[in-house]
Amino acid sequence: MAPDFLLNEKMIQDLWLIGIGTGSPAHVTLEGMQALRDASIILVPQKAAGKTDLAELRHRIIAASGTAARIIGFDYPVRDPDLPYLERVNAWHDEIALRWQAALEGTPVPGPVALLVWGDPALFDSTLRIAERLTPRPKLLVVPGITAIQALTAAHAIPLNTINGAVEITTGSRLRAHGWPRGATTVVVMLDGACSFKHLDPQGLMIWWGAFLGMPEQILEHGALADVAGRIEARRTTARAEHGWIMDIYLLRRTETA
Repeated sequence: MAPDFLLNEKMIQDLWLIGIGTGSPAHVTLEGMQALRDASIILVPQKAAGKTDLAELRHRIIAASGTAARIIGFDYPVRDPDLPYLERVNAWHDEIALRWQAALEGTPVPGPVALLVWGDPALFDSTLRIAERLTPRPKLLVVPGITAIQALTAAHAIPLNTINGAVEITTGSRLRAHGWPRGATTVVVMLDGACSFKHLDPQGLMIWWGAFLGMPEQILEHGALADVAGRIEARRTTARAEHGWIMDIYLLRRTETA
């Protein structure tokens, strides 16, 4: 059951979710910068082990906006690996919502509370679902940001879709479990720490892969899947070991429609 919060003058009544893109401060729109300036409080995740560059990027964006908002940090909880997947995620989201509210305890909230959301709040991000756990629900403002898909296709200078071709966005686990999505000519895979493209028949498949998109550490690879799969996996392993984390995404397309 989702936690139940009673909102008062010291709690969240207006919650602004601001998409900040995938790593470049230039990804933040003018609307996003204005929202940061207009916010009363900005909640920022504390530095996690191995992810100080992500926290520093958020603080650089906040500083660049020129906001006078109060900055309050909070710690992300750790997901319980012993729970079934959906139960684990739901419990994690419940705890994040609790920590948002705990971070504001004893602090007057005279205006909107903002959160900087990696990428875009509407695509493969759960901040909106977490916000729904607040009861009564605060008034939401969503400021869109550059998605990882946009950053990937721009970095490789390719279109997302083929002419009259279907695009499917999926996860690595679904790709492993179900194979190539039926009817799709282009498949975008997110949240894949297992390089699930290895489980596909590479014949006739092209891949465009990217990690740390928009950041100075950006890495790109593309080519026939049969030729570059091993290189992508090796570069991914090396980069993750070097940085302590990695966010990557890839697009697959059949050769005849590439």
